[in-house]
Amino acid sequence: MRNREEIIIEDLEILDAGAEGKAIARYNDVVVFVPHAVPGDIADVKIMKKKRRFMEGSILRLKHPSPLRIEPVCKHFGVCGGCKWQCMKYAAQLEFKRKQIADNFIRIGKLNIPEIPPVAGADPIYFYRNKLEYAFADRRWLLPSELADESVRQSEGLGFHVPNVFDKVIDITECHLQAEPSNSIRNTIREYCTEHELSFYNTRQWTGLMRNLVIRTTSDGQVMLIVVFGHPDDAIVPMLKYLSERFPEITSLNYVINEKKNDTISDLPVTLFKGVPYLEEQMEDLTFRIGPISFYQTNSKQAYKLYSIARDFAQLTGAEVVYDLYTGTGTIANFVAHKALKVVGIEYVAPAIEDAKLNSELNHINNTVFYAGDMAKVLNTKFVKDNGHPDVIITDPPRAGMHPDVIRQLLEIEAGRVVYVSCNPASQARDLALLEEKYLITKIQPVDMFPHTHHIENVVCLELKPAENL
Repeated sequence: MRNREEIIIEDLEILDAGAEGKAIARYNDVVVFVPHAVPGDIADVKIMKKKRRFMEGSILRLKHPSPLRIEPVCKHFGVCGGCKWQCMKYAAQLEFKRKQIADNFIRIGKLNIPEIPPVAGADPIYFYRNKLEYAFADRRWLLPSELADESVRQSEGLGFHVPNVFDKVIDITECHLQAEPSNSIRNTIREYCTEHELSFYNTRQWTGLMRNLVIRTTSDGQVMLIVVFGHPDDAIVPMLKYLSERFPEITSLNYVINEKKNDTISDLPVTLFKGVPYLEEQMEDLTFRIGPISFYQTNSKQAYKLYSIARDFAQLTGAEVVYDLYTGTGTIANFVAHKALKVVGIEYVAPAIEDAKLNSELNHINNTVFYAGDMAKVLNTKFVKDNGHPDVIITDPPRAGMHPDVIRQLLEIEAGRVVYVSCNPASQARDLALLEEKYLITKIQPVDMFPHTHHIENVVCLELKPAENL
């Protein structure tokens, strides 16, 4: 270490990949979190934050790069908050994701589990997202080299919010998450707004015309664009007309007027300017209709892999009653319906249930029923009596996991098999520890939905213990 004013740890070895995409090192038995580092790196690290139990730092000088390190492809890497593992070989990313599940299940959750197989990797690992959301800001985030340049201090930006900074965005000129015409549309909109002096949004004062931008795409090239404006204005129609002419491949062009003090548009009317008010994505022989505010897994190809694994784990023969908890827009429910006697979907968000019903109707599926309501209140003894005792329960809760009341209901219902799909191994491990009272974990399969990030989806199959073991 040197000098009291700044703490620099020389020749620090990066040992592991940790939470939120930060790498982990140790110095004098204190954990040091280092972003944009790769296990195996040896670097001089400048400490930015020092607490009693941990420190956070940044690489000052990379002395010896890890053999797992590669050159990031995106020029915004290190500034943009996304794709934090883009500097790590993809095979290594998958192994650290598998290790993340093992740590949560074995070391923290103390679960009795079978061997965790290799993660089902993604292909492609770039341009895999079917949805991206951008924000406008009247002041973009400036790089250190730009801070002294007065000419750029007031420049506007269209891109992603800076981590932990709500009022500024990183001006994105290229993004490797979504295929064309995504980058062209975003860059063209920025140029048009600058040329026509359309005001970018200020989230501190809640002023400005240009507020948000959502681009959705499908595997076969359909494109939906949703432009969110901060208030009504005569400039809206000319702009949308220009976009429709400039990008004839946009199949659904929509806009929203959002005068609220939050960015949520699910409670606002979406106006169709041109085209059809939806996209259609194919999965096997099913068609899923996706509206402007509909939820659909953002990696279509990996979603198919994820749902296929969940369906395989369910081991359906055509005679089972299946409950699909947290069904969302009914994607899993409709995906497994042709192999079940009946599928019952439950979801908190009422508009999502309407989408689920629409997708059943669209695919001529007549053995699904859907209910909207609070899972902890809907799933009770009367509900099971009315809808039939489930042979299989598929649950795909949000990151926080399942409410304790829902877990108690699952233990009381005693379905023969539970398939638990999760995007958060920590909350999944917590829930599984409670379910172990009556269930055995028999299969595990991680699926990578988001390359170059620490996020991982995981599917677990649980079998009801024999009666004599309950």
